Amino acid sequence: MIAEVIVDVATSETDRIFDYLCDETVAEGSRVLAPFGGRVTAGFVVALKETSEYPAERLKKVTSVDPFPALNKECLALAKKIAARYACPLAAALRLFLPSEMRKGKVKELVKRYAALCVPQEEIVLPEKAKNQRAAAEFLLKNGKSECAALNAAFPGSVAALEKKGYITISEEQVLRDPYKTLDTAESRHVLTDDQSRAAESIRSDPRTVQLLHGVTGSGKTEIYLTLIAECLQQGKTAIFLVPEISLTPQMLAQLRSRFGKNAAIMHSGLSAGEKFDEWRRLRSGEAKIAVGARSAVFAPLSSLGLIVIDEEHDSSYSSETSPRYNTFDIAYLRAKYNGCKLILGSATPSVETYKRAKEGEFNLVQLTRRVNQKPLPEIIIADMRKEARRGNNTSFSLALQSEIEECLNKGNQAILFLNRRGYSQTVICRDCGYVAKCESCDVSLTYHKEEDCLKCHYCGARYKMLRGCPECGGTHLTYAGTGTQRIEAEIKKRFPAARVLRMDNDTTSGKEGHFKILKAFGEHRADILVGTQMIAKGHDFPAVTLVGILDADMSLHFSDYRSGERTFQLVTQVAGRSGRAQEKGKVVLQTYDPENEVLRYAISYDYEGFYQNEISLRAASLFPPFSKIVRVLVSGEDDKKTVETLRVTYEELSALHESEPDAFLFFNRMRSPVGRIQNKFRYQVLMRLADTSVLPKIYRICAQAKNRDVLVSVEENPASLA
Repeated sequence: MIAEVIVDVATSETDRIFDYLCDETVAEGSRVLAPFGGRVTAGFVVALKETSEYPAERLKKVTSVDPFPALNKECLALAKKIAARYACPLAAALRLFLPSEMRKGKVKELVKRYAALCVPQEEIVLPEKAKNQRAAAEFLLKNGKSECAALNAAFPGSVAALEKKGYITISEEQVLRDPYKTLDTAESRHVLTDDQSRAAESIRSDPRTVQLLHGVTGSGKTEIYLTLIAECLQQGKTAIFLVPEISLTPQMLAQLRSRFGKNAAIMHSGLSAGEKFDEWRRLRSGEAKIAVGARSAVFAPLSSLGLIVIDEEHDSSYSSETSPRYNTFDIAYLRAKYNGCKLILGSATPSVETYKRAKEGEFNLVQLTRRVNQKPLPEIIIADMRKEARRGNNTSFSLALQSEIEECLNKGNQAILFLNRRGYSQTVICRDCGYVAKCESCDVSLTYHKEEDCLKCHYCGARYKMLRGCPECGGTHLTYAGTGTQRIEAEIKKRFPAARVLRMDNDTTSGKEGHFKILKAFGEHRADILVGTQMIAKGHDFPAVTLVGILDADMSLHFSDYRSGERTFQLVTQVAGRSGRAQEKGKVVLQTYDPENEVLRYAISYDYEGFYQNEISLRAASLFPPFSKIVRVLVSGEDDKKTVETLRVTYEELSALHESEPDAFLFFNRMRSPVGRIQNKFRYQVLMRLADTSVLPKIYRICAQAKNRDVLVSVEENPASLA
C-alpha cells in the first residue's frame, strides 16, 4: 500500500505530496512518522493508493502511525480549501485541526495505576510491624479500588509489598483531564416564549444556510441555540458553539453541560496541553458531540455536523491574527455547506456587512425585539465630562455616576464599570523634558502597573522596572497620563470603602480558571462592583446588576478606522445590556466629551436600524466595506534592510498587478506600519482597497512567493486593526 503524505513542515519547498510504503494499519487522516531529509519527520496521510509512479525500491516506509486517524475526511477536504484560499502550505492548514502539543508529540493519554484487593479479608496475613501494609489493606477493603500514587503517599511502600505478596492486583486506566470539574451544572430547562418559538421555527424552516439571529440584549438568543442543539443531537448529529471571549466559555459550557451532560467539550487556548488533548480526543472519538469554545473551536474534529453557532458574530476576535489569517465565518460556512447544516450568526449588534447581506436576502434575518422578561432596556444617562471639568471635577467619575453607584450599593445591588484600557496609567511622562517611557522592542509607550510597580508593554509583554527618575534629563517630576482599570479600582475603593470590588482584565485572569473564578465570585454576589475591560462587555448574565458605568465612551470613537463608529455603537450597546436583566430596572451612565455625537445618540436609544442606515450610507458614499474590500499586506522582519528589500520586491509585483488591472483597485499605496516595530520586528505594509475581489488569489500568490526565512509576508482581508 502507498500512502500520500504531507510532511509537517510548513514551507513552500515541502508543500507537495510524498509517496511512502505503508501497511494496512495506516488510514487516511493518520499522523505518521517517516524518514525525510535525513531525519524522521511527522506527516499527515492525505490519501492511499495501490501504486506509485516512483519505483518501489526508491520508496521509504513510514516508521510509525498513531493508533487512530487524527483527521476525518471533512478535515482533509477543508484543509485543502483553506490552503488554496489563503495560499498557505497544506501542512499549515492541516495543523489547525490538531492541538499543537499533540502535533509536536509532547502530550499523550494520561494513564494511572490502580490497586485493588484480590483475596478475601481473612486470607490477608500481615505481621504486626507492617503497619503501612495493614493500613493500606484496610483502606482498600473499605474504599475499593484506589490510585497507587495516593496509596503510596498515604502508606509509603505498601503497594509494592502487597503486590509482591499477591494480595492486590495492579491495573492501568486512561484518565480524562476535565478542564472545569467545579462547574455548577444544576439542570435548568426553559420553555421558549412565543417570540423565541417563532424565531426557532423561522430558523428550522428557512432553506438558507446562514441565519442571522438579531436580538436585543437579554432577548433569550442562547435558549434558542440550546433548543436547536438539542434537536440536532436527537437526529444523531453534532454541533459547534463559538463564543468570542475565553471568559465566556465556562459560562456557556455550564449551560451546555446542565442540558447535555458530558456531551459538551471545551476548546480554547487557556487549557493545559493535557486538557486540550483529552477534550479534542473526546470530540474525535464521538464521546462528546458538542464543541464549545473561542475561534479555534471551529476546527473541532466532529463528524456529521448538524448545527454551527457563532455568538456575538460581530466581534473582531473571530479574525485570526496568525498565519493563515482566516476569518471564522468563512471556515464555518465551508463546514456548513459540506455537512448541509445551518450556520446561525447571533448578535444584538450585527456587523454592518452581515446585516446588509441579511437585508438583501442572502441570509435569513430573524429578529427578537423584546427582552425575555418583557422589561424595558436600561435607561442610558449621558454624563457630559466637559461640564464635569468646568465644575472642577477631575476624577474619573461624573457626579451622576457617583450618585448612581451610591444608590445601587444602598439597595444591595451590583454595578459594572467598564473601561477598555488595563493597567494603572497609559503612559509615564517626564514633566521637565517631555520624555515618554517606551518599549525597547516595540514602537509603543509603556503602561504603568501599580500593583507590580512596573512598566509593561501591551504588545510584546516585556516588563521594566518603574522609573525613579527621567533617563533623559534626570528629572524626578514624573506624571501618569491616561487612566486604566487598576486606577479605577483604586479610586473606587477609596471613594466607596465599604464596597467589595473585583477587577477583570488580562492582568487578573491568568490561568485557565482566571475568568471563571472572578465571574463566579461576582455571580454569587461576593463583590458589589466589577471593574473590567471588554471581556466583561458581552454575554454575561448577572441578575443583581442594575447599574453599568461606561467610563470613556469616546475611546474607540476617534480611532483612524472606518469601523470606529460601528465598534463604539456595538460596545456601548453590549455593555449597557449587562444591566437590568432580572426584575429590577437597569440604568447606564455613559461618560463622554462628545455627547452630540450621532453614533452615541443612536446607541442611547438602542436604534440599531437607524445606526445601520446612517452607517451604510456613509460606507456607500466613501466606497468602504461592504462596498469594497480592504487588503493589507504586512511585511515584517528583524533585519530592517532585508525587510525593506522584501517590501520592494513585493510592492513591484503588486504594482504590476495594479497596472494590469487598474479597475480592480480603488486605492493602492505602501507605507510604514503605524506601529513600526513589534517584538524587534520592523513592519511595513501595502494597503489596497479593492472594487473587484477576483484579483485576491493573485495577491496571495505574489505574497506567498515573496516571503522567505528572514521576512514574513502576510495578507489580511478587512483587518481588525491597521496598527
